[in-house]
Amino acid sequence: MKKAIYFFLILMLTASIQVGAQSLDGTWKGVLSAGPQKLTLILHVNEAERSVKLDVMEQGVKGLPLTVNVLENDSLNVAMTQIGLHYAGRLRNGVIEGTFSQNGFITQLIFNKGEVVLKRPQEPKPPFHYRVENVQFENQSAKVTLSGTLTYPEGYKEGQKVPVVLMVTGSGPQNRDEELMGHKPFLVLADRLARHGIASLRYDDRGVGQSTGDFSSATTAALATDALAGIKYLRGLKKFSCVGILGHSEGGSIAYMLGAGGNADFIVSLAGPACKFDTLMMLQLNGLSKVQGAKEDVVHSVAETRQLLLSKDNSLWMRLALDMNFSKFLPLIKCPVMALSGSNDLNVPAEFNMQSLQNGLPHNSKNVIKIYPGLNHLFQHSPTGNPLDDVNIDETMSEEVMNDVCTWINKVTNNNH
Repeated sequence: MKKAIYFFLILMLTASIQVGAQSLDGTWKGVLSAGPQKLTLILHVNEAERSVKLDVMEQGVKGLPLTVNVLENDSLNVAMTQIGLHYAGRLRNGVIEGTFSQNGFITQLIFNKGEVVLKRPQEPKPPFHYRVENVQFENQSAKVTLSGTLTYPEGYKEGQKVPVVLMVTGSGPQNRDEELMGHKPFLVLADRLARHGIASLRYDDRGVGQSTGDFSSATTAALATDALAGIKYLRGLKKFSCVGILGHSEGGSIAYMLGAGGNADFIVSLAGPACKFDTLMMLQLNGLSKVQGAKEDVVHSVAETRQLLLSKDNSLWMRLALDMNFSKFLPLIKCPVMALSGSNDLNVPAEFNMQSLQNGLPHNSKNVIKIYPGLNHLFQHSPTGNPLDDVNIDETMSEEVMNDVCTWINKVTNNNH
C-alpha cells in the first residue's frame, strides 16, 4: 500500500513539474480564417525581453512589434492599437487558445508551437559552381552607397567578354534577392543566368540591407538614379560585352525609363507597368478585391481610385506615382526589349499593360512581348493570381520564363553559350 501511495505521489509531482515547465517562449503558428481568406500568423515570443513580434506570411509582414499587456505564466495578452488588433490567450496542453479581434471582427484563434518551414526547391544552395563577389557602387548625386552581389557565369575566365544584367526590384523596400513572401526571385534568377553564360548584379535597395540612404523618401525617379549608377558601375569595370537591365514590377518601369535615355543595351521587363499608373491601380484594386471576396468593383473611376489610395497612403512616392505615365518612355527606346507578363497577374493586368507596349514600342525585330498562361505577378503558376497565395506556392519562378529570358539575352547579345 505504501508503495502504491509513493508511486502515486511521484506521478503527481512529475505532472506538476511538466505543467510548470510549460513556457510561452518561442515561435507559434496560427491560422486566422477571415471570410474566404486564411492568413498564417506567426508569433515570436521572448519572455526574457518581454517582447512579442508578429509575422503575417501571406502579406509579407515580418517582425511587427506588438504591445505586450500580459506575458506571464500561461497568459498572453498583446495588441497593436494603430490597426485595432488584439489577442488574448492562455497556454493549455501545449497550445495557446484565445480570442483574436480587429476592428469589430472577433474569432477564436489557436497557436501551435513550432517553426514554419517553407519549401523552396528552386533556391540555389552553396557551394556555387560560379564566382560571386560582394560589391559596392555609388550614386553620387544622391550620396547613396548601394551594396550588391556580382555573379559571374559558370566557367568564366578573366578577360572573357560576357553580357551582364543589372537586376532592379519591384515596389517597396527589398533586398538584393527581391525577397518577398518567403521567396527570393532574384537569387533564383541570378543562378539560372549564371548557368546560361550571363553575369548579373543585384543590389539592396537604398536604406535596405547593406545599402545606405533612406527608402521612405525615395520616388521612382530617385530609384531610377540608383539603377543608373549600377549601369555606370558595370560599364566602368570594362569586363562585359553588353550591359542590360532586368526589372520586376516597378523595376520593369525603371528599365523603360533608363532604356529611353539610351543607358541600356537591352531590357527585360517582368510585369513592369508601361501605362498610366492611376488607371493601372484602378484595375488592380478591382481585380484584387474580387479574388478576395468582393462581389462588385471597389472603385468605378480613376478619380475615385486616386482619392482612395491617397487616403490610405499620402506619401511622396504615391502622389508622384499616380501622375506617372510610363508609356511616354516607350517610343524613345531603341534597344531590344523583352516584356513578359502572366495572364493571372492581378497587380499589373497583362492585357491592358501589353496593349500599351504594343502601341508604344518602336518596331524592332528582336522585341518579344509575351503573356504566359496561368502565371501570377511573381511568374508562379497560380490558378487565381491571388497574392495571398504566393507564400504557399513552392515554385519561386516559372522554369519556362527563366529559360526564355536566358535564351533571349544570349540571342540579342550574340553570346554563344
